[in-house]
Amino acid sequence: MVLVNFKEPQVCEDLVVERKLEILVVDDHQLILTGTLDVLSREYPKANIIKARTAQETLSFIQSHQFDLLVMDLSIPDCQGERAEIDLGIQLLRNLLKEYPHQNFIVQSSYVKALIRIKHEIDNHQGGFAIADKGLPEEEMLMRVNLAIIGATHTKDIKTGIELKPEWVDVLRLAFEDGLTDKEIANRMYKSERAVRTYWTKIQDVLGVYPEDCKQSGKNLRIQTEIRSREEGLID
Repeated sequence: MVLVNFKEPQVCEDLVVERKLEILVVDDHQLILTGTLDVLSREYPKANIIKARTAQETLSFIQSHQFDLLVMDLSIPDCQGERAEIDLGIQLLRNLLKEYPHQNFIVQSSYVKALIRIKHEIDNHQGGFAIADKGLPEEEMLMRVNLAIIGATHTKDIKTGIELKPEWVDVLRLAFEDGLTDKEIANRMYKSERAVRTYWTKIQDVLGVYPEDCKQSGKNLRIQTEIRSREEGLID
């Protein structure tokens, strides 16, 4: 939902060119990184744009600089040479939202659905926050960049119908990403098996996956839960 009345693109541009902007762009894909840097450099020719390719580089820069905007992908590695992971990007963003409540962000990623996992933190963030799928046209992407820079929010790309509590998401991850049984999940989460079974029923209710429907169609309840979870971006 856009929280500002954005009628004239030039208005946003006027607001942001009054002084030299400081922008950090985080993406480990060189082609995408180069393209993003080129677009931002043309839009803000006087801006100081810094690039980072890992979570550790991002933390180092943001701890030593004050940025007007942080543009970040979600699938990034922790360090150079390591595998890029969406979970790592989500956790980095969650930490940054907590530590820098007034920082302006735009998440530019092919995995924007995954942001549903931290929608509560995004909704409570005090700085600008916008979301841009990497497939967006340049003009639309720049409009969202401008919104984030002036402190506005644009999160309509997150489907609001599906919201799970953090512990429910933990159950999904432990089951479908780590391959744990309910007993193992209970031990890992310091919960009873009964509590874990209750979590499953709540998760399936939110996702619209019900035992009677699966029974009638001959489908496996757990498999359908996994499919729906992946469709909604709750797990990778």
